[in-house]
This record gives sequence, structure tokens and C-alpha cells, in this order.
Amino acid sequence: MFIKALRVGLGQLVIFGDFITRPAKKKRTPEAQAAVEQSAKNLSLYQFNACPFCVKTRRTLHKLNVPVALHDAKNNEQDRQTLLDQGGKIKVPCLRIEEDGKTTWMYESKVIIDYLNQRFAAI
Repeated sequence: MFIKALRVGLGQLVIFGDFITRPAKKKRTPEAQAAVEQSAKNLSLYQFNACPFCVKTRRTLHKLNVPVALHDAKNNEQDRQTLLDQGGKIKVPCLRIEEDGKTTWMYESKVIIDYLNQRFAAI
């Protein structure tokens, strides 16, 4: 019981810390931002709200000003099952990328962040 309360408390602290230290969004021309939004329609992030690695990934999305659909794989059973059935494991963060008719499930926050920076930082 104590461990669960501690974990929940630390999770809320992580979320609060993220909220008060969130970086500014990248500024783009309206045309460039529209291109980013169109490109990001094929992305979705499966995550847990208080997971530090998920927070790190969401901070990068915020900083790069990339709107991505978020799926709560902890509290939403359907999202959790989709992650397991299609992604192969319940591990977060996981970026689902749909391109050229195929779906890629990318795990590991560092790999996801590198991918996002390569794809969206220069735009």
C-alpha cells in the first residue's frame, strides 16, 4: 500500500515538474506548421501519463510543436490491447508510425526522440 502511494505521488510530481518546466513550442510559418500537422496525422503515441520516459517524449513533441494523438495504455483497456496485439508488447512509450501502407511500432524514448528530431526539427 505504501509503495503504491509513493509511486502515485512521485508520478504526480513528475507531471507537475513537466508542467512548470515545459519548453516553448517551435515557431514555424503557417505553411510549415500545416505541413508538420499533415505529416503527424500518421503518428500516435502509446504512453502512460506519469511515466518519466513518456514525459520526456511528450516534452519533445511539445518542443517541436508536433501534434500527435496520445493513447493511454495504462487506463484505457482498448489502447492497451491494441498496443499488445499490434505492437507486440505492453511497453511505453511506443510511437506508431503509419507510412506507405505499413505500420511500424517504435519503442524506447531515445529512439523515438531521435526520430522526431530528424523528421521535424528542420521543418
